[in-house]
Amino acid sequence: MTQATKTMQTKESPTREVVEAQESRPRRWTYTPPADVFETDGTIEVVADMPGVDESSVEITLERNVLTLDGHTKVTAPKEMTPTYTEYEAGDYHRAFTLSDEIDRDHIKATVKNGVLRLSLPKAGPAKARHIEVHGE
Repeated sequence: MTQATKTMQTKESPTREVVEAQESRPRRWTYTPPADVFETDGTIEVVADMPGVDESSVEITLERNVLTLDGHTKVTAPKEMTPTYTEYEAGDYHRAFTLSDEIDRDHIKATVKNGVLRLSLPKAGPAKARHIEVHGE
């Protein structure tokens, strides 16, 4: 990593060197999107706010009982305009939930509209009692 050196004047000491690291890529923030979780008789509903995300920029994965939400945003200023003051730093979203065995993993559904991601996690039905036949070898 390349380093740059600057000289600063301060009251405490006449000069001092400050070493700054140069970034190799633009700085991106990662936000934890706020989420609401609701339970109905047959599903768990998760609603996550991810402004700037649409269906092509969100990725949902399920691995080892962990449901992961990742969203990527692009910030574009209107044509022929440059920002003079901003209060929001562009960034991506990341959130993970650990699922219990009560969730039917094969029927999870997700939709996104206007930056709001909605997940429907159907509950698995109770294990049904069944008869297992025993065969001789």
